[in-house]
Amino acid sequence: MPECTLAPEAAPLVLEPSDEAPGKARRYLTDRFRDLGHADDFVGRLVVTELVTNSYRHVGTGHIIVRIFPEVREALTVIEVWDQSSALPVVQPEDDYAEGGRGLLMMARLVHDWGIRPLNEEGKIVWARCVR
Repeated sequence: MPECTLAPEAAPLVLEPSDEAPGKARRYLTDRFRDLGHADDFVGRLVVTELVTNSYRHVGTGHIIVRIFPEVREALTVIEVWDQSSALPVVQPEDDYAEGGRGLLMMARLVHDWGIRPLNEEGKIVWARCVR
């Protein structure tokens, strides 16, 4: 039987919803990508910044939990951000005059795929799969 090497397990990052949360999430992602042997974390940092920022701006209470792990069968890395709100994020239409609201649209164009998983217990997970 061939030997299987698993990626190192990492504890999730638990954040207070604040303007410091995106920076902490970026540092966590950079460390996690280094542990996984990924040379480029640019897209991952953009994704985790957008998802964590949306959580703290639009939810504002409770905790935000970030998990980053490799997908076993494909050369993708999954970024998950949990918050306790059941409100789902909405991709805004393109608007040349808008001062904000482009984050999810930009993220959707950079990642392999992404989605939202509402939870029965409480809250939701917004996830994105990035090419390694």
